[in-house]
Amino acid sequence: MRHNRSINHLGRKSGHRKAMLANMACSLIMHKQIETTLAKAKALRMYVEPLITKSKDDSTHSRRTVFSYLKQKEAVTELFRTVAPKIADRPGGYTRIVKTGFREGDAADMAIIELVDFNEAALAATAKETKKAATRRSRKKADAPKAEAPKAEAKAEEAPAAEPAAEEPKAE
Repeated sequence: MRHNRSINHLGRKSGHRKAMLANMACSLIMHKQIETTLAKAKALRMYVEPLITKSKDDSTHSRRTVFSYLKQKEAVTELFRTVAPKIADRPGGYTRIVKTGFREGDAADMAIIELVDFNEAALAATAKETKKAATRRSRKKADAPKAEAPKAEAKAEEAPAAEPAAEEPKAE
């Protein structure tokens, strides 16, 4: 039984697991999106999110702490220069895991793990949804009463003129 065991060991010894997660974290930071198994993606999320939080404070101490986990100078530079300014106002949840199906060879659950603020397609879709929702609300509240009032007055003016003309031919 695995009572109170929070870490997924991924079938590896601790040294192998730490090296693999460090390499995957560097790849995620450099490429902003990677495809892996679902179990590895969940383990990577637990590994990389504290490092991203640490990168918000750009000090020598935090750089050295992050470097002790990642072990690649280029990934640390990328994290502090490009990733940290973009996620500065986000309180957490820097990664997104999207399930992609099953791997053909062994039917393992596959997933894409990506940095949330760097997916342009999702950001564009979110921006479109918020813009559409805002315009629809404003049209219903602001334009609807103004537009209906002139139409009602115009119909009232046309209706009496049209009714007597329609009744006169019937009377003859």
